[in-house]
Amino acid sequence: MKRGAGMEDVHLHLKNLGFTDLEAKCLHVLAENGTQTGYEIAKQLGVSRSNVYSALQKLAEKGAVLTSHGEPTHYQSVPIEEIGERIEAELQASIRYVKAHMPKQGAHRSEYFSLEGDAKVIERIRTELKKAKEEALCELWSEEAQLLKEALRQVPAQGVRLLVSTIGEAELPSGAHRFQHGREEGWQKRNGRKFTLLIDRKLAIVGTRGGDEPALAMMTEHPAMVELLLNNFFRDVVIHELQQDMGAKLEDKYGKNFKKIIQKYTEMKMMDPQPEDVGKSLEVKSSEGKSAEGKRRKKK
Repeated sequence: MKRGAGMEDVHLHLKNLGFTDLEAKCLHVLAENGTQTGYEIAKQLGVSRSNVYSALQKLAEKGAVLTSHGEPTHYQSVPIEEIGERIEAELQASIRYVKAHMPKQGAHRSEYFSLEGDAKVIERIRTELKKAKEEALCELWSEEAQLLKEALRQVPAQGVRLLVSTIGEAELPSGAHRFQHGREEGWQKRNGRKFTLLIDRKLAIVGTRGGDEPALAMMTEHPAMVELLLNNFFRDVVIHELQQDMGAKLEDKYGKNFKKIIQKYTEMKMMDPQPEDVGKSLEVKSSEGKSAEGKRRKKK
């Protein structure tokens, strides 16, 4: 072990390899000082000899230390390279066994699973893109497209169709079908940049990154969400094609990004009757009522 490496960090990684805290400390002392007795190690660590001897016995059983014959018993650490190779071989053997004998997950993931934190969200997206067998539909901002650049590059290489709708300039792999949208910088920073992915028209992933809140994502195989993302994606594709062919005419008639159409159905004041209209309506009804009443009186 290198001198200068943080002792706590070394202990942490040794524990990640399956050693207890005391076993890690004993290994560190032996690697640093060479052959030692249990008494010497206990003295340096300030730990009871019985606990140290128990830890050393476990290390010997794991093949991490060598023991001498005679009294007192001396201990020597096996080179860390040798320990690492043995652990790696055992780990690989365990992984192969579990893959072969673990029950296969056949359940449909119709529940909604949540992910929080940038590392978890991005790693899950990369993992699911690797699993794609037929098609991956992605709607991404340029920042997320850049972050997922390598994972996206692998998709066409797997023989999978890749369609990407991007917001802003983004470099995409050859073989990807790209639909680029103009970027409006007025996005709400606190809400983050929204992204969606649909893998094999089966798994839906929806999330946000880049806002004031941590990265968040939701994934599900629920048919309703899958259909919603599918329809939304291909609606954007149709609009993209229309804008490519008739962009100037569409903008003149409907405004940029069809805002005039959207406003007609989203602005409540345009859908609700105005107060003055209501007043006029009441006046008309009142005059009509008075006129009818006058006619009845004349007849009498």
